[in-house]
Amino acid sequence: MTLRGRLTAAFLTVVLGPVLLGAFFVGSTLSAVDRGRATERLGLAAAGVRTSVDALCQQLRAAADAVALVADPAARSRAADQVVSRGLAAAVQIVDTAGRTSYATLGGPAGPWQDCAADAATGPVRALAARVRLRDPAGADLGTVAAAQPVDPAFVARLAAVTGVGVTLLDDPGRITHTTEDREVRAAVLAAAREADGDRVTGTADGRYVRRIGPSPGQPLPLVLSVPGERPPGLYAALVGAVVLAALLAVLAAWRLARVTTRPLVELAGAVDRVAHGDLTARVPVRSRDEIGRLAAAFNRMTRETGSYVAALTSSRDQLRGHLTVLGDTLASTHDLQRILRVILHSAIVATGARAGAVLLLDGDGVLVGQCVEGLDGRWPTGDPADPATLRVPVGAGVLGAVAATGEPLRGRWEAVDPPTGEPSCETYVAVPFAAPRGAEPRGGPDRPGHPPADDDATESGALGVLALYDRPGADEFDDGDLVTLRTFAGHAAVAVENVRVHEEAQRLSLTDPLTGLWNYRYLRESIRREVERANRFGRMLSVLALDLDRFKDVNDTWGHAAGDAVLVEFARRVRGEIREVDLAFRQGGEEFVVLLPETDARGATIVAERLGSVVRDQPVRVEGHTGEPIAVPVTVSIGIAVYPDHAAGGQQVLDAADDALYAAKAAGRDGYRLARAPDPVPTQEIPVVAAAVSPPDGLPRAGAGDAAPVAQGGASSGPHPPRQSRGR
Repeated sequence: MTLRGRLTAAFLTVVLGPVLLGAFFVGSTLSAVDRGRATERLGLAAAGVRTSVDALCQQLRAAADAVALVADPAARSRAADQVVSRGLAAAVQIVDTAGRTSYATLGGPAGPWQDCAADAATGPVRALAARVRLRDPAGADLGTVAAAQPVDPAFVARLAAVTGVGVTLLDDPGRITHTTEDREVRAAVLAAAREADGDRVTGTADGRYVRRIGPSPGQPLPLVLSVPGERPPGLYAALVGAVVLAALLAVLAAWRLARVTTRPLVELAGAVDRVAHGDLTARVPVRSRDEIGRLAAAFNRMTRETGSYVAALTSSRDQLRGHLTVLGDTLASTHDLQRILRVILHSAIVATGARAGAVLLLDGDGVLVGQCVEGLDGRWPTGDPADPATLRVPVGAGVLGAVAATGEPLRGRWEAVDPPTGEPSCETYVAVPFAAPRGAEPRGGPDRPGHPPADDDATESGALGVLALYDRPGADEFDDGDLVTLRTFAGHAAVAVENVRVHEEAQRLSLTDPLTGLWNYRYLRESIRREVERANRFGRMLSVLALDLDRFKDVNDTWGHAAGDAVLVEFARRVRGEIREVDLAFRQGGEEFVVLLPETDARGATIVAERLGSVVRDQPVRVEGHTGEPIAVPVTVSIGIAVYPDHAAGGQQVLDAADDALYAAKAAGRDGYRLARAPDPVPTQEIPVVAAAVSPPDGLPRAGAGDAAPVAQGGASSGPHPPRQSRGR
């Protein structure tokens, strides 16, 4: 097949293939999008229904609480009438312990009244009610107070207005009690609701989407929500017309493009091939002013400018080498190792005119691992992408391994070896080792990825890594000048690696206790702030344990401070062994320690405290006595426990609460734990009903909206609270 035929076929395949596939799948995609939008709307509507019902139940519970707190029976009846007159409930009923109705307001809804706290409705729902216990001042049970609101067509209509969807209330057998649906769709909605399972959304034949909600704890009403679909009519006819039109246009465009493009492309391909072999004098005749003509003109301009750039680069190479000292000072002041190595590698490539390069560092297993690469796409024999992590060369293997093992630079032409060493393929190369600056102590280890090992004998040369460059334009070999330049960049790389390691070590020492290896008090203040913010943001709990070794002064006075230090080190080791990886242990000072337990409630914290007390108490610490003989020192620990947000509203406050609990454990005889006392609630003598506390126009209260009435101790909440979640231990 000719180039013109292949170009035409390729163009038609590229254009018509996606059009046909798109036309085939667009119908199902639009249907899926329509269903997704309907599901989202129904989900929001379900949340709105739950919120509205919950808010109504809270309002009824508050109204019942207001009546139950009135001690005098006559005043209690007047309070019930007042609650109804102010619109907080449609009816209030007072029942004694024998089940007899002692008082009921007039005009209440018919029974049965569905309790807000029930898991599900047991029959037709006529009203929602909230019940509270009625007690005398001595605490004796006098019965219950129930506040109710009718569940009628107006209530269902208000739910539909709030959520923006169709709402249907069912009775226990599944028949429609009240609905806002049109008569034409009621049967289809009811049939789809019978097939709905849980929160699953089902569809009807006329394009509506249906979801059941409830009954469930806190929302005992069996409701059905529905919304109409939004799929446009005449969709498939429009798709067929678009496909036919696209096919005609594609055929005409392919024929014209193949005819006009073939000849200039052949000329352009020949010129590109000459440039690829180093002939920058190649030019392409410009035969037209269209895109191909502009491409030919741009190619000619590119070759001319490339020739100028090559000449300019050759003349400026010496000038670039003169700026290496300034570059080294800049890189030595930076602590971002990856950025430093990328700058060094890129500068080395520019200075030598190489086409590719890599920087490798020695890890703890005696393997050179690539940290950054440039221009190595397609140079791996295995076809791996140009990712630095794929460049791994054992010390002593291949060119890079030999440079790291001997400490001597190498340059020349590449000769493939069998088996391959994992190095990238090339024509010419130059590789230079770099080591730590003279006088610097070796640091690192296997737990510091990307850093050389701490073992001084990892390589005979003491190299930290290797800097390698590959290929030059024209296939020329690297010369001695390139070797000198690369040695300079390698020296900068060594200084940068050492500076980063020193900076990391200093940062680590500033946050850890030198004796126990635990985090210090400085990091405790930062961590408690961060963990309290995280717990507050995600609605979780945070437990704090304050630990203090009992009678630790006696250990120092009896066996000496060396023995005391040994006890502290062993205690810290046992603490680390009993907590999770996400938990944080700190030495606050002396024999005082703190443990942070994220996502842990009071019960989980007490389990940890019992475990810590047991592991310290049951295993005496063996230390060296004054005579050099080992001595078993019995040790116990007292622990104070505080939980955020149950015991405090901030980081320092929860630490203080745990410290107070620790003193309580000490005062109780030591070798135990105490949980912090919950803060006392604000005492309230009475709950006046605020005159402005009336229902909004639609009859459905908003959670947290308006001024809330004061709440007595043990009463209902006046507004929403953030969720408190915990993962017990």
